[in-house]
Amino acid sequence: MSPNTPPATASTPQTPMSVLYWLVGALFLSYLCVAMSMPTTAIQVATKLHMGNAMAGLAVGVAFASTILTRGFAGRLADQKGGRHCMVLGLILYALSSLICIGATWIQAAVPGFLVLILGRLVLGLGESLTVVGLLAWSIGLMGHHRSGRVLSVVGMGMYGSLAAGSPLGLAIYDHAGYLGVGLACLVAPLAGLVMVVPVAPVAPHPGERQPLTSVIARIRDLGFIVFLQGIGFAAIGAFMPLIFLHQHWPHASLGLTFFGGAFVLVRVMCGHLPDKIGGARVAVLSMGVETCGQLLLWSATAPGLALVGAALTGAGCSMIFPAMGMEVVRRVSPHMRGTAMGGFAAFQDLAYGATGPLTGLLADRMGENVVFLVGALAACGGFGLSLSLALKEARQTRESP
Repeated sequence: MSPNTPPATASTPQTPMSVLYWLVGALFLSYLCVAMSMPTTAIQVATKLHMGNAMAGLAVGVAFASTILTRGFAGRLADQKGGRHCMVLGLILYALSSLICIGATWIQAAVPGFLVLILGRLVLGLGESLTVVGLLAWSIGLMGHHRSGRVLSVVGMGMYGSLAAGSPLGLAIYDHAGYLGVGLACLVAPLAGLVMVVPVAPVAPHPGERQPLTSVIARIRDLGFIVFLQGIGFAAIGAFMPLIFLHQHWPHASLGLTFFGGAFVLVRVMCGHLPDKIGGARVAVLSMGVETCGQLLLWSATAPGLALVGAALTGAGCSMIFPAMGMEVVRRVSPHMRGTAMGGFAAFQDLAYGATGPLTGLLADRMGENVVFLVGALAACGGFGLSLSLALKEARQTRESP
């Protein structure tokens, strides 16, 4: 067992890899509160509160906006107090968010109910920031920076596997018990994760002089911008794919995120080792190309089957971008600043998630929901160009190095 391995309790696994899978299992359960609430919140606002696509997109995207604003705080907390402390606090906030959203269902007037729902979504975003950054810092400290690509792949499998399962589950609960039922399910999920996480011992944070977030961002902004462009396609699917199926009267509205998440996890399982093996830039080039194709197919889809294939291609393309670029982030910063760096890096993805919903919602109100996938395709194409530039730069540096 390595020096960084946390001492196990009687109820938790004992090897670093088994502890990692245990923690990601807790994330899978907890992240269901994000997955179940994403499509149901959009439908609740658009169809029950009758506030339109733009407000539906805002209700979904505001959680990501909250996450953007708190990633720096989460990173500093993880570096100073440790990833376990950060993740536990995040799971508690997940549960608090669900309680607030449950309260929103008891308010009859549309606007006050919407405002309380927004408050709950803001708390959810803070919880997500702390939970994910805390888990990443905890897991990289456990496994070592040389396996950071693998850590990021496994953590992503937990998150997006939860999205794949949570979207149809949330919509099924919504159909039978309304948004109140979804809120209750979203309360139970993080509490179950908390029960799993609390017995696991922490990994001590690294000592060292702290640097401002701005200087860290300057070092990794090219990597972050690639993740930002990748995230637009996913955000478009999360916010609007169920609405497209409903408005087109297509069956299986719940399966968009399932196909996305299933392809995402499958590629992670098959290719999770590639960033550590061949480098993040090369992986990103292929991934962004696949995502571009998926978004274009969604934009032009005339049948539900084509839309689901487009969602799967988008999931396959998005799958390896975060671990590929995240591995490069870990290489560029000192160990005691990795939590801060990962928080700043993840904020680029959060920015894509937070901005895409409301901005493309305005376009959707005027030009139809499908236009959001054209925006996603253009963004992915831009990410392809940046990834190719980074890969060519790295290849040139390798040839020139003695």
